[in-house]
Amino acid sequence: MTSYVRPTIDEQVFRDSDGRRIDYGNLWADSPPESAYSVTEHPERYAPLHTVADALIEHIRVTYDVEIDEGPEAAAELVRPHRDATRAVRIRPNDSTCATLTFVFTSYPGIGMHAGLLHDFYFPSCGCDACDSTWQEEADLLERQVFAVVTGNYREKVERGNRLWVEHSFTYPGGGNSGKSGAGGIPAARIDAADRILSALPGGWAAWPPRP
Repeated sequence: MTSYVRPTIDEQVFRDSDGRRIDYGNLWADSPPESAYSVTEHPERYAPLHTVADALIEHIRVTYDVEIDEGPEAAAELVRPHRDATRAVRIRPNDSTCATLTFVFTSYPGIGMHAGLLHDFYFPSCGCDACDSTWQEEADLLERQVFAVVTGNYREKVERGNRLWVEHSFTYPGGGNSGKSGAGGIPAARIDAADRILSALPGGWAAWPPRP
């Protein structure tokens, strides 16, 4: 099995209107000003995420037993379609107990990732200057989540009660993260179909089979 290596990305330098270098990731010693929440000065700083996503797709292609489809129709996997999608790549393991991954490249530039049946994740999730994330931080999270999925460390669940919820969890070496959100806006038929599949996977999605 091949080892994934993040591609080398040339250093990016961005400057403000006075010519001073902008130190993204360290913009605010304290809380950012309210005005920063509505500003994204240099969204192009996230362009390396497209390169990282391409490297992940290629690594998966040569490492795992999968089928890969590329085209606009793949973007339909998203629970909530993205109006700025420019390219979509769907990766389906040849084992129905494994979660599918779909990468959606956006013009922002950024990456949307649909994992399994009911969850979309975006890199960056916001991108405003107040959030002050770097492409490296976003790539770290993208890679962790992708490899959690392919190693069988990703779970989804539909929770029914007074309100309908969809839940997810990732487990990483040394940690993990989880969350849940209301299922409003997701068609009932999609929820019901996903619930039937997920109920048959009490241990979560399985690890992807290696390429023969």
